[in-house]
Formats: sequence, C-alpha cells, structure tokens
Amino acid sequence: MSDEFLHSLLAGFCLMLVFEGILPFLVPQQWRETISRIAQMDDQSIRKIGLCSMITGIVLLYILV
Repeated sequence: MSDEFLHSLLAGFCLMLVFEGILPFLVPQQWRETISRIAQMDDQSIRKIGLCSMITGIVLLYILV
C-alpha cells in the first residue's frame, strides 16, 4: 500500500469516528432510544439497513472521486 492510500484510509476512519460521535454527544437520550430499538430488530432488517448504508457510501464516493 502506498503512503497516500494509507493516509487517506486513516483520514476516512478518523472522519467516521467524528461522525459516529456527533449524535451521542448532541442528543444522548434519543441516541440511546434509537440503539435500543435497533437492538430489538431482527437480523435481516439490520442487514438490509447495513447494505443500504454501504451502497449509499459507495455511490457517494464514486460521485465525489
């Protein structure tokens, strides 16, 4: 792996951590309730949400890069 690729990968990971932390920081009670509801969902529904999230991310990356 090139240094530029590794740097971009780490920068992307850092941005993910920032975005993941926004909601628990701003609205912890609503975040907790949402996580509780997600924990009650069946595996198939969670997989569909994950797949949609990944596809959206790939499409947005393709558009931006």
